[in-house]
Amino acid sequence: MDFSLFCFAHDGTGDTRRIPYDLLLEAARLADRHGFAAVWAPEPHFHPFGGLRPNPAQAAAAVAAVTERVEIRAGSVVGPDYDLTRFAQEWATVDNLSGGRVALSFGPGWPGPDFVLAPEDYPQRREALMRTLGTVRQLWHEGATGTGADRIFPAPVRPEVPVWLTSAGSAGSFREAGELGVGVLTHLLCQSLEELAEKTAVYREAYTGTGAPRVALLLPALLGPDRAAVRQAVRAPFLRTDAGRLRQAPGEVLRGVDPADLDPEDLEFLVERAFDRHVGTGGLFGRVEDAAGLLDRVAAAGVDEVACMVDFDLETSTVHTGLGHLAALKDTWRAR
Repeated sequence: MDFSLFCFAHDGTGDTRRIPYDLLLEAARLADRHGFAAVWAPEPHFHPFGGLRPNPAQAAAAVAAVTERVEIRAGSVVGPDYDLTRFAQEWATVDNLSGGRVALSFGPGWPGPDFVLAPEDYPQRREALMRTLGTVRQLWHEGATGTGADRIFPAPVRPEVPVWLTSAGSAGSFREAGELGVGVLTHLLCQSLEELAEKTAVYREAYTGTGAPRVALLLPALLGPDRAAVRQAVRAPFLRTDAGRLRQAPGEVLRGVDPADLDPEDLEFLVERAFDRHVGTGGLFGRVEDAAGLLDRVAAAGVDEVACMVDFDLETSTVHTGLGHLAALKDTWRAR
């Protein structure tokens, strides 16, 4: 199983002087030195969580300048936000800067702000996703091979760009990715590992690509020598994001629960239980040796790569320290 780094870029403070672009570059250098498979540059989310890089290709170009080996991936492209010819040109430029290390993951987008640039496309977001994927692949191929009247410049280094499909967990999207012969990037926000295992089986059965099928699982990750200290560091970001959603709209997070049936004490109990689950099975948290059990379950679910999200509203110094322990986990796991 491979490991990659997912730098989401969270700035819960709103203080632009603290935007941690240096963290992205340090994470990229570490990934390159320590044999990680890739660094992911996410889409902007028009929100403090994931909103610090309005153009991921710019961040990817910076990563290309400080690395030599690691693959540089967009994750996940929401097509209606872009002029696709310009998009293909920008990522072809990154492909040239990196010597042919670009890959792209495409997704349908989340509700609301993700479609602020093209709100009319939200009802047909699945169709827009397929159009985006097909158009970019065609532009890339024609640019690389010198065919087509409207070929892009610069010509990409890679003749075909590796493609992933981002899925929130629907079985249909896994089957669709298999039929397209592309990889899958997914997470555990809307599914359990047991459910994921069923979907990876559907994906592999439907797979038509020439290369090996690939499933990457996004997991938040913070490791350190002190389990209690890691738990404490993770708690505040959880309360600001996941627990905030639970408090504001419990019926959306807990299926079948009527918010009117919950008194404040019940809600706080659910928040604490949710945090316990988050630390126990929702990410790579604790000491290096603590993560082995979850990685065993992840591998058994048919996952080929763990995309470790390292910057989820943590102190920058905490993330820097955790990166070294994450590299140790990768080495320990791969040596088994």
